[in-house]
Amino acid sequence: MLETESRHPSTTQSPLPVGGRDREGASAAILGEARRTMEICNACRYCEGFCPVFPAMEVHRSFSDGDLGYLANLCHNCKGCFHACQYTEPHEWGLNLPRALADLRAETYGEHAWPRGLGRLFERNGLVVSLATAFCLTAVIVLTMMLQDQATLYGNHTGPGAFYAVVPWGLMVALAGLTFGWAVLAMVMGARSFWRTTGGGALRWPDLRVALKDAGQTRHLDGGGEGCNDFDERFGMGRRHFHLAMMWGFGLCFAATSVATLMDHLLGWVAPYSWYSAPVVLGTIGGIGLMVGTGGLYVIKFITDREPEAVSRWGMDIGLLALLHFTALTGLALLAFRETSAMGWLLAIHLGFVLALFVTLPYGKMVHGVYRLLALVRHHREQRLP
Repeated sequence: MLETESRHPSTTQSPLPVGGRDREGASAAILGEARRTMEICNACRYCEGFCPVFPAMEVHRSFSDGDLGYLANLCHNCKGCFHACQYTEPHEWGLNLPRALADLRAETYGEHAWPRGLGRLFERNGLVVSLATAFCLTAVIVLTMMLQDQATLYGNHTGPGAFYAVVPWGLMVALAGLTFGWAVLAMVMGARSFWRTTGGGALRWPDLRVALKDAGQTRHLDGGGEGCNDFDERFGMGRRHFHLAMMWGFGLCFAATSVATLMDHLLGWVAPYSWYSAPVVLGTIGGIGLMVGTGGLYVIKFITDREPEAVSRWGMDIGLLALLHFTALTGLALLAFRETSAMGWLLAIHLGFVLALFVTLPYGKMVHGVYRLLALVRHHREQRLP
């Protein structure tokens, strides 16, 4: 049954349009390979206990493009199925499910990008992140030098409003507000498109609550209990732990910024704040977590087994890791030297990295967190329904 139906699965079902539209972002070859692999896996079912992809896969007899996009984002790339599979190379079928889903997952990012024409930025995301970072850094530094004289730029500024003596409050708020607002809008629109085209259905709190718990614990990065197979067939929890450090570090940094905004606008307490204040404590712990997490994931990226990896997509991964790492590094450096003459330049450089992060958020690897969360929501809904 397995051999007769799955040797040429691509001939049994041609790629389908998503929601009546052509798949402009995903090539027929990537969709065809994902469909071929999933149909063979659905017939075999040897790996059905490995991760959520397999029980989610088993409720389907055929796979639309939307189903494949959903399953690709449900995959956490633990690679356990690759090392357990009896049909990988040198078998004639040459299955490589993690790589097939990683390729398709990257295509879904571009497919659902908003505005739609900007989806092409994902194709060379590493270059886009580099150029955006260079532009934002240059723009902030040039603006700072134009608005301030040398004495102000290199002076020692302490007490409330010290940062605004270098970069005016209005300019700082305008740059951060516009770029972050655009990022949020673009990511919400992309998530809306992904949810609709992957057949998400009604979004209900019970499913979202469980999905948020899974995401917050990075539950499915445990590889079924023993960890991911990042180094050949060996199991390890390193990738999960570094993901946790990066995710919660980013969350704490965002919380620090939010608390500081409330203290400034509602209470009238102007930055910079004391070492023991909530924004500084949250930002320090979060920044360290971000640096540890991104640094660890960067190391794993280059010593991992590359055969089940979509190496051609690594520019997107490395671009995000580098941007998050240097955003945290410059933030901590600004905190450490904020009462010295280096504060002016450190503030400009840090703001440049922050703006670059905001500008590239909707068109970089960060969107995977949103799409994976929505895929988990659909998975829990399907598991709950009879």
